[in-house]
Amino acid sequence: MAKRKKDDEYRTFQDEWTEEFAFVERAGSAVCLICNDKMTSLKRSNVKRHFDTRHATFASKYPAGDSRKKACQELLSRVQASQQQLRVWTRQGDYNSASFAGSLAIVRNGKPFTDGEYAKTFMLDVANELFDDLPNKDKIIKRIQDMPLSARTVHDRTIVMANKVEETQVKDINAAPFFSLALDESTDVSHLSQFSVIARYAVGDTLREESLAVLPLKGSTRGEDLFKSFMEFAQEKSLPMDKLLSVCTDGAPCMVGKNKGFLALLREHENRPILSFHCIIHQEALCAQMCDRQFGEVMSLVIRVINFIVGRALNDRQFKTLLDEVVNNYPGLLLHSNVRWLSRGKVLSRFAACLNEIRTFLEMKGVGHPELADTEWLLKFYYLVDLTEHLNQLNVKMQGIGNTVLSLQQAVFAFENKLELFITDLETGRLLHFEKLSQFKDTCTASEPIQNLDLHQLAGCTSSLLQSFKARFGEFREHTRLFKFITHPNDKHMWTEMKKLQPEDQLILKTWNAIAVLTMFGSTYACEQSFSHLKNIKSNLRSRLTDESLNSSLHLFACSILSHSFFPQSQCWGMGVLPKFQNESGTCYQRSV
Repeated sequence: MAKRKKDDEYRTFQDEWTEEFAFVERAGSAVCLICNDKMTSLKRSNVKRHFDTRHATFASKYPAGDSRKKACQELLSRVQASQQQLRVWTRQGDYNSASFAGSLAIVRNGKPFTDGEYAKTFMLDVANELFDDLPNKDKIIKRIQDMPLSARTVHDRTIVMANKVEETQVKDINAAPFFSLALDESTDVSHLSQFSVIARYAVGDTLREESLAVLPLKGSTRGEDLFKSFMEFAQEKSLPMDKLLSVCTDGAPCMVGKNKGFLALLREHENRPILSFHCIIHQEALCAQMCDRQFGEVMSLVIRVINFIVGRALNDRQFKTLLDEVVNNYPGLLLHSNVRWLSRGKVLSRFAACLNEIRTFLEMKGVGHPELADTEWLLKFYYLVDLTEHLNQLNVKMQGIGNTVLSLQQAVFAFENKLELFITDLETGRLLHFEKLSQFKDTCTASEPIQNLDLHQLAGCTSSLLQSFKARFGEFREHTRLFKFITHPNDKHMWTEMKKLQPEDQLILKTWNAIAVLTMFGSTYACEQSFSHLKNIKSNLRSRLTDESLNSSLHLFACSILSHSFFPQSQCWGMGVLPKFQNESGTCYQRSV
């Protein structure tokens, strides 16, 4: 009996979990303040496992103690403020607050407005069984029945909430000292061009990264068209263009054209220097294309073999059966797509893991590819597997909302140093950073001790990749002195070099504030993410969604004003201090706002 009592105590929510793991109790469940996930099993081990595995970045930035306590309390206050904001909006008219909450839930999950009726029917069916033993069951069911959730109601509530969010965004941008933009253009399912506008700005001691609008372009998408659409939006919303600090684009000609590009027209209109950055993730992907040019025959053969197996239904089924028989850990091969930046590395890694089974299957089918057993081809193949894995790690590191231009620049420059280490590793034959290639070398040496593998050729290919990296990222290298000043403000040598800075950099330092640099975008990842949300909202089944409904849905779908859980990385910016930057000596510098 004593043991059962102790277990019952551990099945109740403990107040210290809020300050330790950022969890609160809601309706008998533990809800995470960071990602909004719900846990019905109230056990400390489950809560701790969720926090350690899902929010390691938050844990490292805010170690256990006063700093984490303050951060968690700030998260809790933001959640309460968001809930209070929703209640305020519902009291501004004769509205049903429950219909606002239901409409918000429908839109935030990317569901069509017509799902309101389904949600209402679902709630009635569940309530009829769930509250069967309660004396006020009829009252509960009556309230659900009276709650308006028709498609028109959900649409109207969405428009009202989106307008309020937009008003808050414009008000905060006008109060901010600086703001920066990330811009990109893409085409939706109905072949309509959409121009995504993402802003990063400071609200008090918090940096926000928000989608301002997705502007439809019904005609051409030249630089003049993009500029005209954006300026009409900026004038309509009264954006303070004099506070615009930098713009990040995907580097397309319509954006960066010398005379008629968007940036050129914007600088001409504002008559002042505006910093611009070519998305660092796009540039990294362009550098990685060096591997395609030098190892095209390797990748070409891999794709042909994969298409032969996966592209034919019978072959695919038979190959999966073969993998099951030999107890392979993978269910099958992956298809390659040039559009997906991480596709090549994952395809090669899976191909390498199933190489023995692939040879066996091709022999069974009577298809001859002698290269799969050729030492020279396999040497290049395993090198490409390891190298693309390193490139993928860099790419993933630079993805995500909230990455500052400083962190992105440091990630690329650190990878350049790694490439120099890789060259030495290949020239010496140690292969400490090439796991698959090292295993292949050991296998070849064991079978033929006198065989000599040509690793110097691979070192030359790595050197070419390094040169490709050094030839790009010009904007980030150009402003290196400015970024160093931010991380080393007390270095007297940096003050003596202020005269060497670019005019726009000197302008930043004259009105210097750490937020000026932290607001800069280094990539258009946020725009790409907004297009993913757009694809989920405006799908083949909702291709006739109006521009107003689409924009409102995107505002609520991807807004941190109403939801604290949308930006996991930028959450760490809202705890009263700015991010810490580590200098070369290992000490950290931190400037409060």
